[in-house]
Amino acid sequence: MTQTNKRNVLITGSSKGIGKAIASKLSKNNYNVYICARNLENLKKTAREIQAAGYFQIDLTQQDSCKTLYEETISKAGNIDILINNAGEYLYSPVEKVQEPDIQRIIKLNVETPYKLIKYVTENMKKNKWGRIINIGSISGVVGEANASLYSMTKACYIGLTKSLALELAEYGITINTINPGWVETELAQNAVDNSDFSMREELDMIPQKRFIHPDEIASLVEYIVSENAKGMTAQNVSLCAGLSAG
Repeated sequence: MTQTNKRNVLITGSSKGIGKAIASKLSKNNYNVYICARNLENLKKTAREIQAAGYFQIDLTQQDSCKTLYEETISKAGNIDILINNAGEYLYSPVEKVQEPDIQRIIKLNVETPYKLIKYVTENMKKNKWGRIINIGSISGVVGEANASLYSMTKACYIGLTKSLALELAEYGITINTINPGWVETELAQNAVDNSDFSMREELDMIPQKRFIHPDEIASLVEYIVSENAKGMTAQNVSLCAGLSAG
């Protein structure tokens, strides 16, 4: 990929964790990477570290935030070639104790936000006859997770979304895939363990490989999926979970 045809990438929830690892990997491989998050301090720090092409402070649970993010990115980048929907929120709670604000917030961030961003970016992708869309789902949306039904439900939505849109967009050279990580070495995962009924040791004992996935493993898979080598890969829901999906 030459300097004159560098692809523009928008990654949501990308100031830390999985999103930061993806942003760093793609930036190092000659992509123009645009990142966004709520925390401005973390955002600026990550943007400097990875030499991001741009960054946007935004709360994607707010009204019209998707449209704002899209318009600001287009204003700065001119076009979005690759969209990576990484932003999301986890909730560990028995179903009867889940509160109405939790339902609204998590559905807004985990379901409505990626759908709207896909809606916005596809028009230009169709015109350009090229595009890559990757959703970062969760193994919880594939096999389910007790006391995380709201989160599991929102991540399971990506399975149908990916298959449907892959059929709709295939003739335009646009691929859409979902990566479903298991437990990943991130602050989010640590907080989830701390708020669950299990210790870290008990969580590890339930994973066939007895380890958490490293964010760089996900970033490497993303790097492949957005490449020309993966142009035939679409409609796929790929579990990267150290064996958790085996049963």
